[in-house]
Amino acid sequence: MEKMVNIYLFGKQYSVPEQLTIMRAMEYAGYQLVRGCGCRNGFCGACATIYRIKGDRELKTCLACQTKVEEGMYIATLPFFPLVKQVYDIEKVSPTQQIMMQLYPEIYACVGCNACTKSCPQSLNVMQYIAYAQRGEFDKCAEESFDCVMCGICSTRCPAGISHPQVAMLARRLNGKYLAPRSAHLENRVQEIHNGTFNELIEALMGKPVEELQELYNHRDIEK
Repeated sequence: MEKMVNIYLFGKQYSVPEQLTIMRAMEYAGYQLVRGCGCRNGFCGACATIYRIKGDRELKTCLACQTKVEEGMYIATLPFFPLVKQVYDIEKVSPTQQIMMQLYPEIYACVGCNACTKSCPQSLNVMQYIAYAQRGEFDKCAEESFDCVMCGICSTRCPAGISHPQVAMLARRLNGKYLAPRSAHLENRVQEIHNGTFNELIEALMGKPVEELQELYNHRDIEK
C-alpha cells in the first residue's frame, strides 16, 4: 500500500500518497486545475506556490509541479502575482541606464537582502542580475536571467517591490535587439519559416502521438 501524508490545501486537510508532487496531489484531492498549471516540468512558471510545514515558522516557495508533498504541509498556490509591467516600444528605446531609471526606478531601492535569490526555484542569482540592470549592463543581466520562467516568486519576497522578471525581460529584449551580434543563420531560418518551407514537416509532427514526439526529441541531432 502507498504511504499517505496529510497536507492542507487552502486550509482543508487531505490525505494523499507521499510520492506525488503538489500539483498531482491537488488533482488527487479532487481539484480541477484550469489555471496555475502548464508544462508540468518546471519551465512555464505558472504554478508558483507558497507553503509552510506544520510546526515550522519559515514560509517557503516553490513550483508545484517540481515539489513533492510532505507531512503537515500547508499549501496555497499563487498562479498570478501582480508584477509591474511597463509598456514600451522596443523600437523606440535605447540600451542605456536611463531606460531602467525611467521604466523600473524601483530597482534602485534594492536593499540587498537577497530574498529574491533565495526564493528562486530556478536557483538564479536574481539580486546579481538586478545589480547588472542598475548599472546598465544589459548583456550580463540577460545572461544571468536567461532561465527565468517569470513565476514571480522572487517579487513576492521583495521589500522594495521590484518586479524582477519584467526587469529581466526588458534587459533581454534590449540585448537581443541592440547589443548581441546578429545571427545570419537564425535570420535565414526565420525567413524560411515565413516562406512556408517547414509547413509540411510541422503538420506531420502535429499529427504524431506524444510518445513518438518524445522519442524524436530525445534522439534529435544537436548542432555543435
